[in-house]
Amino acid sequence: MKLYSYVLDHDYGFAPNPFYGVCTLATCKPLIREKASVGDYVIGTGSAHRKRQGYLVYFMHVDEIMTYDCYWADQRFQQKRPFMHGSKMRAFGDNIYHREPNTGGWLQENSLHTLRDGRPNPLNVQHDTQSEKVLIGRDFSYWGGSGPLIPQHIRNYDGDDICAKRGHRVNFVDGLPERFLAWVRGLEQSGYLSRPLDWPRSG
Repeated sequence: MKLYSYVLDHDYGFAPNPFYGVCTLATCKPLIREKASVGDYVIGTGSAHRKRQGYLVYFMHVDEIMTYDCYWADQRFQQKRPFMHGSKMRAFGDNIYHREPNTGGWLQENSLHTLRDGRPNPLNVQHDTQSEKVLIGRDFSYWGGSGPLIPQHIRNYDGDDICAKRGHRVNFVDGLPERFLAWVRGLEQSGYLSRPLDWPRSG
């Protein structure tokens, strides 16, 4: 079991997408998506520039991993296809990538990662598709902008910190991931718990 930790610079309910009873990480963080295995954990913490450093945004257990094409075609995740004129949960859907049948090139659906007019954003396509893996977790907790403050005994455990600074972290001192999981499980809070931090600022 490995635990991947990273800082969320933005939180729209897009990456991760915690809606409809399943937490999915389908965009951004291609290195985590490529390296993580079923049975691992992923956590996201708040950023300093949003005055949320040290607060937990979400954690998820990786229950399943699939490719973009499988995710797009799977009937279980049709609601995660973005619909820009629907609810915010639909507008920030993360099921946005699939291959063009004839050329094999990537298609990017109108979404948070496209250009304003709905055309594909080449930079986001290039970044996201470094890995075509989608992480899927049914065992998760998502607090958005209302997450708990991570205790100091986890922020400073034998000189190590569960919170990342840049990129992501996966190598921790022995015992720290287990200490974190014991704490977060002890909160006895699961599923979608509160709205994303950046929803009040989104159109």
